[in-house]
Amino acid sequence: QVQLVESGGGLVQAGGSLRLSCAASGRTLSDYVMGWFRQAPGKEREFLASIGWTGTTTHYDPSVKGRFTISRDNAKSTVYLQMNSLKPDDTADYYCAADYGGRGTFDNWGQGTQVTVSS
Repeated sequence: QVQLVESGGGLVQAGGSLRLSCAASGRTLSDYVMGWFRQAPGKEREFLASIGWTGTTTHYDPSVKGRFTISRDNAKSTVYLQMNSLKPDDTADYYCAADYGGRGTFDNWGQGTQVTVSS
């Protein structure tokens, strides 16, 4: 099982940028499809983006496409989420998750990092 630790959250003004990192340990990162999710207070957790094993295949939720970019560095066992043009509605806890073998189930989760966007 892979262990995931997110970092990079914080307070940012609307229009600003943040880069989240997800450091993986315990298993080879290239064995996993990786994803980013978020959960705002009182709301369901929502999918943001995913990236395939080599980083050449990505998928985005329409709400963040064009503003957020997912990437990975398997040599560093790290996945990133670059977030630009942030809005107050982006305020949430952000989680990375791992899908072993790309089976379609994200069953390894980090503890999350909080992002707050002020207006």
